[in-house]
Amino acid sequence: MRIVIDYDLCEANAVCCRKAPEVFRLDANDNLHLKIENPDESLRPKLEAAVLGCPKRAIKLVEG
Repeated sequence: MRIVIDYDLCEANAVCCRKAPEVFRLDANDNLHLKIENPDESLRPKLEAAVLGCPKRAIKLVEG
């Protein structure tokens, strides 16, 4: 699985950072960064929560 972020939609609300801090982080300028682009399957529940929790729907999980 791979994480795709639409940075044009992202407002840096940090919901994803709270749901999956192992994967997402905001820098000092409120820019979102991925710590892991291809996370382990064990993180799927947290990532699905981050996708569903994103108020701008800027995060997608892509299989493969």
